[in-house]
Amino acid sequence: MEKLKVGVIGLGARGYSIIRDTLCEMFDIIDICAVCDIYEDRVKKAADLISEKCGKRPIGTNDYRDIMKIDEIQAVIIITAWEMHVDIAVAAMKAGKYVGLEVGGAYSVEQCQKLVDTYKETGVHCMLLENCCYGKRELMALNMVRQGVMGEITHCAGGYMHDLRQEVADGEENRHYRLRNYINRNCDNYPTHEIGPIAKILDINNGNRFVSLVSMASSAKGLHEYIISQKGTDHKLSNVTFAQGDVVTTIIKCANGETVTITLDTALPRSYSRDFTVRGTKASYFESTDSFFFDGEHAKYEWNGRGLWGNASEYEEKYLHPIWQNYTAKGGHGGMDWLVYSAFVDSAKNNLRPPIDVYDAAVYMAITPLTEKSIALGGMPVEFPDFTNGQWYQRKDIVDNYYTLDKLNK
Repeated sequence: MEKLKVGVIGLGARGYSIIRDTLCEMFDIIDICAVCDIYEDRVKKAADLISEKCGKRPIGTNDYRDIMKIDEIQAVIIITAWEMHVDIAVAAMKAGKYVGLEVGGAYSVEQCQKLVDTYKETGVHCMLLENCCYGKRELMALNMVRQGVMGEITHCAGGYMHDLRQEVADGEENRHYRLRNYINRNCDNYPTHEIGPIAKILDINNGNRFVSLVSMASSAKGLHEYIISQKGTDHKLSNVTFAQGDVVTTIIKCANGETVTITLDTALPRSYSRDFTVRGTKASYFESTDSFFFDGEHAKYEWNGRGLWGNASEYEEKYLHPIWQNYTAKGGHGGMDWLVYSAFVDSAKNNLRPPIDVYDAAVYMAITPLTEKSIALGGMPVEFPDFTNGQWYQRKDIVDNYYTLDKLNK
């Protein structure tokens, strides 16, 4: 079997872990030909790992443009700081390299449009590597929605709820990009984990679209207090004023009438959650308690919701998505990383439209600058661009294969 020849750009914590736990374990179907990072120590560390685990040392470079010049490389995986995602993706598409783009918000709507325009100009695909689209419960809910057992879906919710205070506060020591973003921006800077699965459930870009949003941010107190308590009043960050609100709440309206609430909650003490919630006329799913509530069947639990907590596992035999039915989770993030990267390799090797394509990437990433604008305007509604130019309700290019997430239009 011919291997997909890839270059990996960005070798920080996420990049290194993806190479270690996922890409090197796929050595039978991919060949990591080159690695790139602006920091030489990261390049050496990644190259050493690949040499040890795969038996072949990749080319190492500090300039992503070198990757574009290597003819044998068919695809690139971009895991850099958020600021460089679009520039590198555009360069890769222009160089004819199939793009796998790790997640993060954009810095302007124009960036998102540039991704779409480059795809239309080159015909080279770009897949957003949103692993949560392949989560066990997210896919189970998608399967149930497709089968109609949850009725008409009218509302969904989700969030990126993760205590990142230490990661942000140690940003300079760890050379991590979140610190500068939290100092300078106030927005939902990381919306794709929650919006990806929800967008697939609501058929966004495939019969539905987001039309507007409103967003509000709380005050920014959590990081300052954390820095004072952990690093002391003499630390250089102790007098920094962070722009990023501790909690950002956004409501999105859809063309077909549904609403979506998403939350960024990363600067206060809490446990991790994506708060994935699907509300239908026949049933609802709540990730916070891993429970389904079916109309009629669970009426007796109206005042005793705790009695349903954890009952989602009872429905796995009947409704588990085919992708998870015979899958033993491997790789990072509970098996989601393996699945999204498998989908990417399958799409890239066969030059197929990916299951999370450039239009999806543009929509999900655009949430960041749109929330930034709405917050700056005091929570005013902001129009959501249609990156498909009216094609969202008549998509005919859906690829029907093992990793497909979209509804097939027949």
